[in-house]
Amino acid sequence: MQITVETRVGAPITEVWRAYTTPADIIRWNAASDDWHTTQASVDLRPGGAFSSRMEAKDGSMGFDFAGTYTKVLPQELIEYAFGDRKARVEFMQAPEGVTLRVTFDAETTHTEDQQRAGWQAILDNFARHVERSRQAG
Repeated sequence: MQITVETRVGAPITEVWRAYTTPADIIRWNAASDDWHTTQASVDLRPGGAFSSRMEAKDGSMGFDFAGTYTKVLPQELIEYAFGDRKARVEFMQAPEGVTLRVTFDAETTHTEDQQRAGWQAILDNFARHVERSRQAG
């Protein structure tokens, strides 16, 4: 089963792409809730290149690495990657008021569909807020 989440970002596609693919930015937005954070990220953005994000509870009680390999990269348009035996697709679509970012991923079996959808959606919403705040501050 696949799950799709999406958000709209009020920024040019060049800024959206940069924030999604730059480790310094990923560390700032990649969390589903305020009690989690990403402590490190690496990106080798090319087919066959690896990525990794270390996600941890802020209280130190738990953490995990989200890692995989890019399988297709079309700049400012599409990123596809594999993580474990699962796959994901990230689409960047120009819209009149910014960019629609859509992520479709293979579901896992540990958490319910609703839990997975909510978690990935929360991360995307954090991403949109990060990009829009960065624009206002810049």
